[in-house]
Amino acid sequence: MADEISKAQTAQPRGDTIFWKTICKKILAKIIFFLFRQLGLTPTHFLVIPKKAITQISVAEEDDENLLGHFMIVGKKCAADLRLKRGYQMVINEGAEEGQSVYYIHLHILGGCQMKWPPA
Repeated sequence: MADEISKAQTAQPRGDTIFWKTICKKILAKIIFFLFRQLGLTPTHFLVIPKKAITQISVAEEDDENLLGHFMIVGKKCAADLRLKRGYQMVINEGAEEGQSVYYIHLHILGGCQMKWPPA
């Protein structure tokens, strides 16, 4: 986790993020609703990534409203498919101070264990 914080401190918005490279098929991946599954943080951790490149939630525009709503619904459906019946968290990191190390909006879905609150 500390490594991700270090990355966030030096990350810059640019068009060649790992997500953009995957969507453009420069990186081979099995894409299911642009869902990436990560291991390690919680028993279940996956990312939902839209096709449209938006660097940060703070720069999303009014006409992104439908896309962002759909983004959340896809996350909900994937959580149900992965049987997260007892609950989950949806997280979007915004800016370096909050750990954003990839400047391409993406939704983290975390679950499968009791999460702490507040998260920090």
